[in-house]
Amino acid sequence: MVTGTEVHPQASGASCVITTDSETARVARQASHVQQIELRTYIFLDSLQPQLAAYMGTVSQGFLPIPGDACLWMEVSPGMAVHRVTDIALKASNVRLGQMVVERAFGSLALYHRDQSTVLHSGDVVLDAIGSSVERRRPCEVSWTEVIRAITPDHAVLINRQNRRGSMIESGMSMFILETEPAGYVLIAANEAEKSSNITVVDVKGVGAFGRLTLAGKEGDVEEAAAAAMRAIDQINS
Repeated sequence: MVTGTEVHPQASGASCVITTDSETARVARQASHVQQIELRTYIFLDSLQPQLAAYMGTVSQGFLPIPGDACLWMEVSPGMAVHRVTDIALKASNVRLGQMVVERAFGSLALYHRDQSTVLHSGDVVLDAIGSSVERRRPCEVSWTEVIRAITPDHAVLINRQNRRGSMIESGMSMFILETEPAGYVLIAANEAEKSSNITVVDVKGVGAFGRLTLAGKEGDVEEAAAAAMRAIDQINS
């Protein structure tokens, strides 16, 4: 029921905006809900590398990423809040929505654009709207990391059967595996690893409770890629 009005004079003094009491309460409730959104993951990829872009394209429900695109990946809680975050981001600039995943507890989205500043602008608007900042995102916890050398044929076959979206690993290759919490941080690890070394992207899972990354290649290349991936994680936590 409307019980009155509230008058807000404009800066020019020539007109005013009349908002009913019921409208004011509704707007206040919406603002309160937005401010309760928790920022779990916020990562900016300045230039998507070819293999990672291709892999993300296999699971993309929206616009496909192109190598060289800038990408912003965000994960928020609760899961359904990702719809509000997506709405804010898309209305802030002409970024493209590549992926939006609503899970039981978390929600994730991927934004792409050729221009880095366009992607960063949408990210800044979202952060301002939810009252958060990059510094307040969850730190990255590494649950497991390891380099396994000279993969056996049986092991390689089973990995390839389980992972149908990335490239295949061959017996005799070395393999780098990484598991993180929150999940999305494996994306920046994968991108920086691909920048640094001639490796094969086998699997990148950036959603769920844990993120998982699998890379393969020659031993020296895998060692270099692993070092680059861990440097990226360390920079997030610094």
